[in-house]
Amino acid sequence: MVTVLAGGLAFVLLVLFRYGKPTPPTAGRRRPGPNLLPAPQFPQAAAARRSVPWWGIVTAAVAPAVLVAGSTIAALWQPASFNSLAATVSALAEPGAADRWMMTAAFAIAGACEAVTALALRPAATAGRLILAAAGVAGVLVAANPEHAGGSLPHAVWAGASFVALVTWPVAARQRGPSVPWGLRPAVSVAATGVLLALLGWFLAELVTEGAITGVAERAMGVAQAGWPLAVVLSCLLPGPASRDWASG
Repeated sequence: MVTVLAGGLAFVLLVLFRYGKPTPPTAGRRRPGPNLLPAPQFPQAAAARRSVPWWGIVTAAVAPAVLVAGSTIAALWQPASFNSLAATVSALAEPGAADRWMMTAAFAIAGACEAVTALALRPAATAGRLILAAAGVAGVLVAANPEHAGGSLPHAVWAGASFVALVTWPVAARQRGPSVPWGLRPAVSVAATGVLLALLGWFLAELVTEGAITGVAERAMGVAQAGWPLAVVLSCLLPGPASRDWASG
């Protein structure tokens, strides 16, 4: 099962390498004659750089929704002794947890959605898309390697890989230019990575010190990490400055 899932998501990475940038809609058109005014091409090219297919919007929205819903419902189904403030969401999927399939499925679905969102996020730099796809693959492998009492090295490795990738992909996905969506602009991308890194640091500090709100820190970090791809996708749906200037002119 793990081989099939990893192989399928590896195919996403291959597609990203091959089709990382959309073809401008004006490619191959005949140049206008010397006595004709040139056709307005910039707004169409800008729209091509900002386009995200509908299925990418769906997967970007599903990833954070399924993580929040899965962890909330799974925590409610645990015995009264379960402390959701201190316990990590991985504890909801470990052997012995009540209805552990709920959190396992949430991890797997969210990871797969992140990989598909990376494929759809055409306006982003290819490096960022690849890192986001890798985060999705790692998320699926987290589901396939649940936490165990006393710790689990494969789970820790894939969870750590997912955390690092989800923190670094925004800065790797940044683009420059007047038509770049706000979620991919350099200043915003760097700020997003900074916030995600701070949340990761908070979670690690709570985890190492066995703090009383380790679960809260992890959930805050998880929501931010899963929610940022959605924010970037939504920013791509807004008209760019160049398009607005053209329309007003």
